[in-house]
Amino acid sequence: MRALVVTAVAAEADSVTTGLTPHPDTPGPEPRTLPGGYLINRRDLPGIAFDVLVGGVGPAAAAAGTATALALALADYSLVVSAGIGGGFAPAAPLGSLVVADAIVAADLGADTPDGFLDVTELGFGHSVHLPPAELAARAAEATGALLAPVLTVSTVTGTAARAAALAARHPMAGAEAMEGFGVAEAAAAHGLPVLEIRAVSNAVGPRDRAAWRIGDALTALAGGFRVLGPVLANWGERHEHPHR
Repeated sequence: MRALVVTAVAAEADSVTTGLTPHPDTPGPEPRTLPGGYLINRRDLPGIAFDVLVGGVGPAAAAAGTATALALALADYSLVVSAGIGGGFAPAAPLGSLVVADAIVAADLGADTPDGFLDVTELGFGHSVHLPPAELAARAAEATGALLAPVLTVSTVTGTAARAAALAARHPMAGAEAMEGFGVAEAAAAHGLPVLEIRAVSNAVGPRDRAAWRIGDALTALAGGFRVLGPVLANWGERHEHPHR
């Protein structure tokens, strides 16, 4: 089985590859550079190989990077994973914790109206939710000790109490917000592939307070999550192989 893991920035990719490197003294293959300047690292574990892509920040960049990697794949993929840090909805997702998505939601893609926000599904322009395979998401959450909950994709990170309250009212079960998951999921769906999203919480969704951010802790948690995810994904892949070249 081979999985494509998509992060926004190099620091997240480094954490993922650290978690996927059981013997740090043994260097992995040199990264490849895809057209568009996308960097991709390979890590091999028993039963599964991972390509870790730095896809860019935001849903559009993430979709473009993911689609590029899938179109130029050198081997079959069975799964795409969106991974990185993000904001957590307190108290369910505290700083340093992990959230695995049971739904990937485009939370600010739509229209404001006098009666409130309408998502693209309500506008009749498509869909606003991707659902990861339920069994895989549950097993990944259990193995990593993560909260299993919807992860919201936003183009503008929440920075006020009013915005946090509005999102929580529209999505009361949400565990985290980030900027790339829905874009990654759109590209995966276009290639007929299942998608998973995992987020490590670096800050609380709410008023912007950089002094309270714990990015280092979140990156460490992300590496720890991928340290245990390999066998879970490999086992799932043995039973649900869905390759794409």
